[in-house]
Amino acid sequence: MIRVENLVKTFGDVIAVEGVSFDVRAGEIFAFLGPNGAGKTTTIKMLTTLLRPTSGSITLDGLDPAAKPLDVRRRFGIVFQDPSLDGDLTAYENMELHGVLYHVPRRVRTERIQTLLSLFELWDRRGSRVKEFSGGMKRRLEIARGLLHTPKILFLDEPTLGLDPQSRNQLWTHVRHLNETEGVTVFLTTHYMDEAERVAHRIAVIDHGRIVAQGSPQDLKQQTGTESLEQAFLALTGSSIRDERVDGADQMRQMARMWRR
Repeated sequence: MIRVENLVKTFGDVIAVEGVSFDVRAGEIFAFLGPNGAGKTTTIKMLTTLLRPTSGSITLDGLDPAAKPLDVRRRFGIVFQDPSLDGDLTAYENMELHGVLYHVPRRVRTERIQTLLSLFELWDRRGSRVKEFSGGMKRRLEIARGLLHTPKILFLDEPTLGLDPQSRNQLWTHVRHLNETEGVTVFLTTHYMDEAERVAHRIAVIDHGRIVAQGSPQDLKQQTGTESLEQAFLALTGSSIRDERVDGADQMRQMARMWRR
């Protein structure tokens, strides 16, 4: 479903991504892990048409994001780390707006909205303004919205950041259900190693712009001789603190500009 070969992205003299290669199989839950500043966000932006690679190749569902960005955008849904819902609209209105933007036919989107809001336990709150929702409810709504146009791939960038354990567990239960019932391929990033270990079929670890390990959670533990994925991650990437400037508002502006092209 996703194939990346020798991907490189430079910004002047800075090499953000250096020769990255990996593939994600159809129907797989794939975790892309790395410390702050490792190249995760840059790679995701290239996968989702927000950045053009300096060199190398990407295919999503057989298409090149740089050559056919509009066709590729119709094939994925995305939930950014930072909130992107309109708090003054209701849950239903947020879903409806997304469906209109993606040209989902009225009858189809009406049925799909009810199905997804029911699945994510939000149907009873469909008429409530989103600004009244808890953090967990907003995250569930964002994922439901990302699935409205029936994408083949769902990108989840730190989807459970700041949520309590109960909300995190509930959210992943819903994502796994959709992965199993609809065959949605899930590409996720997270700093919660227990989540990745529990839900991901395979994992790629990136550090300093390069893939340093790939495999199932069990594979990575065996490779590093550790007992948990967190220990394996630290063995692969070190324990020094990293720093990265993340501008969520700028990310939202880039996505808005993407759809105006």
